[in-house]
Amino acid sequence: MACMIDEKKIEDTIAFHGHSCPGLAIGIRAAELALNRLDFVSGANMVCVVETDMCGVDGIQYLTGCTFGKGNLIHKDFGKPGFTFYDRDNEKGFRALFQDNAVDALAPAGGFAQREDRTRAIMAADLDALFQVAGVTMPPARPPRILESMKCQDCGEKVMESRIRRFAGKDLCIPCFQKHEQKI
Repeated sequence: MACMIDEKKIEDTIAFHGHSCPGLAIGIRAAELALNRLDFVSGANMVCVVETDMCGVDGIQYLTGCTFGKGNLIHKDFGKPGFTFYDRDNEKGFRALFQDNAVDALAPAGGFAQREDRTRAIMAADLDALFQVAGVTMPPARPPRILESMKCQDCGEKVMESRIRRFAGKDLCIPCFQKHEQKI
């Protein structure tokens, strides 16, 4: 079934992202899947782990309210169109992997003429055909915590405790550590 998200919300999502494209359409549809499967309500304790930094992440962020700043949008740079959604309140979730072949099957002979055609096909495709879905039994990430800030002993800037690197007896931020440790 074609995308069921309100047209105004889709327009707002496109405006937030800056343009319409196939990648954003994937994110919109992944968010739609999460909103449907997890009975999402505003303020729910939802977390999303994205395995890509593609345009679709903006659609997920805009439509679900998961953000990097709140700590409930987590990026794991695996380069895959995979999205794990988890409702911490109800302890249920799933991982959705976008199936490019489902969209290719909708293409006319010779493929899509333009990106806009591919975008329209993604938005019109059956939601269940677009994603391979598998349940998850545990949260994909711990809830966010506030950690102590420490001073880098090289540059003097404050750094979150979990990002400090120890080198030659000094506590260093990652950029300063990388200046000293040449194996990285």
